[in-house]
Amino acid sequence: MESALDWHSALALLDWQVELGADEAIGDEPVDRFAVAEEVAKTPPSAPVHIVERKEIDAVEVARQSATAATDLSGLKDAIAAFEHCELKRGARSLVFADGNPAARVLILGEAPGRDEDREGRPFVGRAGQLLDRMLAAIGLDRSAGDAASAVYITNVLPWRPPQNRDPEAEEIAMMLPFVQKHIELAAPDLIVLMGNIACRAALGKQGILRLRGTWTTAFGKPALPMTHPAYLLRTPSAKREAWADLLSLKARLG
Repeated sequence: MESALDWHSALALLDWQVELGADEAIGDEPVDRFAVAEEVAKTPPSAPVHIVERKEIDAVEVARQSATAATDLSGLKDAIAAFEHCELKRGARSLVFADGNPAARVLILGEAPGRDEDREGRPFVGRAGQLLDRMLAAIGLDRSAGDAASAVYITNVLPWRPPQNRDPEAEEIAMMLPFVQKHIELAAPDLIVLMGNIACRAALGKQGILRLRGTWTTAFGKPALPMTHPAYLLRTPSAKREAWADLLSLKARLG
């Protein structure tokens, strides 16, 4: 059958393909695709067919297995460092694991490292962390104290800094939660302070820190007190009065 294309139209189509990046023919001889289809149709059903299966990785389950295998805090830190399924790890400078005395009666759970924390590799070391230290000192607590009764232990929901200090995403919280649960199990504090919205979201499945703060609840099987994050107090100094009331509640609970 004679082609419906004239010479000029064929040349225009060829120029268009060249502009798209086609610079060579796939083969020297034309392939009859209808004949190929007929051959496939004739293939017996019993003939072996090679199929490549792609399995979805359950990052939460991988984290759970890895955390369960840790028998001490050092092993847990190594397990987190080896966890490759959280994209935050690729953009962070440091793994921010914890600070303070692991034997402390009080564990403070924050949300995620910021710029200063990422640089130093310790939680709560920037302006918010300095305010936190002053707040704790006001009720006789110190992260550097050797005595468990007056010490605190500090960690975060996420060990890596989110880009531009954005809020952690639900998937990131979910995959790191098994490590948080194991961390608290190994540290075995008497009380937990849930510092800010993200900590409450991870531990309680709730948000709305201004509504939750100041009311004792239970998280990870421990008495827990939600408090406003020091970063919020820096932005809203008028909220420090309520934060002071929460600190007094914490002090009273410690006896």
